[in-house]
Amino acid sequence: MAVVSASQKIRPDASAQPRSVSVLGSTGSIGCNTVDLLMRNPDTFCVEALTGNRNVTLLAEQAVKLGARQAVIADESLYSELKSLLSGTSVEAAAGDAAVVDAAGRPSDIVVAAIVGTAGLKPTLQAARRGALVALANKETLVSAGAIMTEEVKSGGATLIPVDSEHSAIFQVFDFDRADAVSKITLTASGGPFREKSLAEMAAMTPEQAVAHPNWDMGAKISIDSATMMNKGLEMIEAFHLFPVATDQIEVLVHPQSVIHSMVSYVDGSVLAQLGTPDMRTPIAYALAWPARMAAPSPTLSLAEIGTLSFEAPDMKRFPALRLARESLEAGRSAPTVLNGANEVAVAAFLNREIGFLDIAHVVETVLDEMGAVTLGDIETVFAIDAEARARTVAVIANK
Repeated sequence: MAVVSASQKIRPDASAQPRSVSVLGSTGSIGCNTVDLLMRNPDTFCVEALTGNRNVTLLAEQAVKLGARQAVIADESLYSELKSLLSGTSVEAAAGDAAVVDAAGRPSDIVVAAIVGTAGLKPTLQAARRGALVALANKETLVSAGAIMTEEVKSGGATLIPVDSEHSAIFQVFDFDRADAVSKITLTASGGPFREKSLAEMAAMTPEQAVAHPNWDMGAKISIDSATMMNKGLEMIEAFHLFPVATDQIEVLVHPQSVIHSMVSYVDGSVLAQLGTPDMRTPIAYALAWPARMAAPSPTLSLAEIGTLSFEAPDMKRFPALRLARESLEAGRSAPTVLNGANEVAVAAFLNREIGFLDIAHVVETVLDEMGAVTLGDIETVFAIDAEARARTVAVIANK
């Protein structure tokens, strides 16, 4: 599989200090948490490159504070502003999508892939092809191009460490050397802000209400995915490519406290879980320090203070996105690619108040039904399918 087994030989440079790091998407939620950890450990890490989408002021500030060798802004129109902000420093400025891909190819030990959406696919592939340790926070890479990505990881000699809290939890307790002893993996879900809302109430929800996650501080797109539970559906597909399990060995369990981040069940009845406070700096720190561990400023977990941990099965009727993701996973081929592309467009339309909250899953299902599934031969096919899914989604929304 794409991830490593416990017995795999660690590369000689894995424990070298300082380790060089590139952060793709440093101005987003995961990126900012990563930058926070890097700033707290200046003797452990040095920064090769940082990339951002449009927040040029924050990108320049991060680059200067971390002493990065390069800062790249994806929006080419902001190049002059970035260059001006970095004037008088040793940080090299660059701009454009191609420059972001080039940044992923620079010689860093670790690449944190934190660009949201399919925009992160090409840079992540570039990092894998050169054999980097890829700390993967971009779930769309595996959802849209899972088999292609894992093959690139293998052929490039890269190491893939998941950063999503759920997959990080599974990674920490999964026995890769005895995978046949695993009976199932369980992804836990908070249930989002609408877990107890009726369908009628959900239909009237606004973008502001949908992004108000009860436990996690995340970007708008991921917060909406959590509210629809599409986020958990995408994680099921991602887990299939990360871990040697069959589709029917992956389940989702709603756990509102977000303390148990995921579980692995074994054939002898043992269930191993990773617990922690809902702070993304914990799985990021695990990926940055792997195979060792490093201190993180996350709050200490106190089970006595929490008192009760509760669980419930997800409601597929109120959260049809989870059903759509399961069906796409089982259909395979291009179905997950279509699911992801259509969902990104539908979420953006909801945030722009063009459609209602419940329309998101309905629009995605319509596009899935229209397009079906075809074989993905190469990465260019992935981009073609993704583009078609987005175009059809726009058309479906326009005709509503």
